[in-house]
Amino acid sequence: MSEESPITPEIKAMVGKEKVYKDWDEIGRGIIKRFALAIDDKNALYLDEEFAKKSRYEGITAPPTMLFELNHQIGAELGEDGTPRGAWGRLPPPFKNVMRGGNEYEFYQPVRPGDVVTTINRTVDIFEREGKSGLMVFVINELTYYNQRGEKLGLNRETMIYPYKKA
Repeated sequence: MSEESPITPEIKAMVGKEKVYKDWDEIGRGIIKRFALAIDDKNALYLDEEFAKKSRYEGITAPPTMLFELNHQIGAELGEDGTPRGAWGRLPPPFKNVMRGGNEYEFYQPVRPGDVVTTINRTVDIFEREGKSGLMVFVINELTYYNQRGEKLGLNRETMIYPYKKA
């Protein structure tokens, strides 16, 4: 980092911090079916209980990407009055805009009806790079998903990019 780095000590201190989000409801067969149909995946493992019972899973499973597409953090930062309390992991001013830089997914086991998902969101790195449009700050988060038995369901490595414009 240069002397004029936008990565302040406050921002650097975000590395290693974690936030835990626990869903308040279990995953139901209906949401699995609707998700599968929405992505046009008619795999019988997601839609047909009798077929799925005969599989190695012995019942309905969710499409693998459903775990990462559902926002298990919704409501976790709401106050008693229902007002959002801000997005965790966002960079403070002067950073206003953010772009998604990509995701890497690891799948460990399928999501099943009845699962209650807990997500642990950890900031693993923050660094800067010069791009064609100027200086950018990259924030790498790892979101690890567990079911109610503490079994790891999946991992999402997420890159967020913040353009930096000097004030």
